[in-house]
Amino acid sequence: MPLILTEEQTMLQAAADGFLNENAPIAHLRKLRDDRDPDGVSRDLWRAFGEMGFAGVIIPEAMGGMGLGAVEAGVIAESLGRTLTPSPYLGSSVLSAKVLIDAGSEAQQGWLPRIAAGEAILALAVDEGAKHAPSRITTRAERAGNGFRLNGAKAFVLDGHVADALIVVASTEEGVTLFLVDPATAGVAVERTAMLDAHNAARVTLTDVAVDADAVIGDVGQGEALLDGALTLGRACAASTLTGAGDQAFKVTMDYLRTRKQFGKLIGEFQALQHRAAHLFSELELARAATLGAQLAIDEGRDNASLAASIAKAKAGRVAELAVQEAVQMHGGVGMTDEFDVGLFMKRVRVLNELLGDAGFHAERMARAQGF
Repeated sequence: MPLILTEEQTMLQAAADGFLNENAPIAHLRKLRDDRDPDGVSRDLWRAFGEMGFAGVIIPEAMGGMGLGAVEAGVIAESLGRTLTPSPYLGSSVLSAKVLIDAGSEAQQGWLPRIAAGEAILALAVDEGAKHAPSRITTRAERAGNGFRLNGAKAFVLDGHVADALIVVASTEEGVTLFLVDPATAGVAVERTAMLDAHNAARVTLTDVAVDADAVIGDVGQGEALLDGALTLGRACAASTLTGAGDQAFKVTMDYLRTRKQFGKLIGEFQALQHRAAHLFSELELARAATLGAQLAIDEGRDNASLAASIAKAKAGRVAELAVQEAVQMHGGVGMTDEFDVGLFMKRVRVLNELLGDAGFHAERMARAQGF
């Protein structure tokens, strides 16, 4: 199994990199942050993202998307990591779209063309605490008339404050069930949360929220497998974003080593820094290989795809953390200032490491799979 991109995938990568570098460089993130933009995300940029086809990368062509797979979704996610662009891509085009593609009714799948066009934002509401724990869902859905009544609270809902619809994970008597909920429904309260990296999340509180039976995605009590499929793809794409952020932090640092002089010499000429840079380069290549391997496993429908995504997420998280730490250290004291971009990469990596499970979560998941 070759762990390299095809010619078509490389062209997609070049297109995504070019679009984001022109339309949403790091200066775009800084402006949204410094202007205290109430949404923290640009709807105009999201529509342009849709016009380029990026927002519908995994959505079938019949529904306005590109009909591509996990590898291509990861290619775009990696480009977003390099530019630190605040975007609903992961929550809407990956997690939510995957759920609706796999089990959405005809009416529910009506959201997919709107996502692909960049006209709508959806958010998956799964986590309830400070740590990712999809196996511990306390939000309840109790039968009421011909529908259900939802009660509970969700945390760290990606772009939940600007979402046109929410996919809420809840427990029923039959088991885990997913619901498509209009955030304007009585009893739904959404609060934007300010994150360390100037990206977007929200707290969602559900108080006696009444939904019809048509709100159920798939079958009642059968949401665990559906959720696992979406989280597997999401973790593989998050690993790509981590790899992109780590790789760009490395490139910025290498440029600095080639231009900064100390004691009359370029600091890149010091052997100690060369050794550290070489080690980091090799680690980034390993993370990229693990991530691409997981995405290929998803596209091929292999039984180990979920664990492969965990391996990729854990490896990419640790390597990206190393990359941003080395970037800050090699920049010296100025690396801690807001003027230099490396500090922004460090903040983004810290948040991404927690998203959809940190390295410890995935290590435990792999150990349990092996019977330990």
